[in-house]
Amino acid sequence: MIIDVWADVVCPWCFIGKRRLEKALSTFPQRDKVTIKHRAFQLQPDIKEVVLTKTYLAEKYQVNATQVEKLQENVCSIADGEGLCYKLDDTYSGNTFDAHRLLLWAATVGKQDELLETLFSNYFEKSLPLFSHADLVSAAVGVGIDADLADDLLTSTLFADEVLSDRYLASQLGATGVPFFVFDMKYGISGAQPLEAFTQTLENAWADEVATTNQ
Repeated sequence: MIIDVWADVVCPWCFIGKRRLEKALSTFPQRDKVTIKHRAFQLQPDIKEVVLTKTYLAEKYQVNATQVEKLQENVCSIADGEGLCYKLDDTYSGNTFDAHRLLLWAATVGKQDELLETLFSNYFEKSLPLFSHADLVSAAVGVGIDADLADDLLTSTLFADEVLSDRYLASQLGATGVPFFVFDMKYGISGAQPLEAFTQTLENAWADEVATTNQ
């Protein structure tokens, strides 16, 4: 079974959704037959500068600082329930195109999931930026990727087309936001749904795969 997961590394619900999928998989008898594939999805593809997230959200949604603070507190509370320790007050927003290119490339060296986990944790739990090449190379080195290889990738245009293709495929599948999970290109979960939704979808997708194999 292949689970394609569309996510953005600056999306707080994507890290929460990742944890819920992992929890569902931890009790899934066929876990060793499941492959998870990260797909790129930029929530802010047109952003050009790095700005304080609370400022960006206030301007985007036309709300005041107090309202943004309440929204962030709510997300932090939900994240805490998943064993995550968010620190959203000091996060910044910026363009994640290069982060996605690095993640897609990391799959070719067997480091995609480790790098995604590190980028999420760095950003949401440690308030570390991930928009410059230096930020990304540091994260890559942290999961055992050679610094020169990561830097070579980032200074090239490799995997740029793949980032755009992932976004296009998501739109073709009806996704308007992330996280977005697709099981064997048949069953979808939109958003960081409760654990039960992941468990049930896993069971349905596996039953369908077994039925197809036995035909």
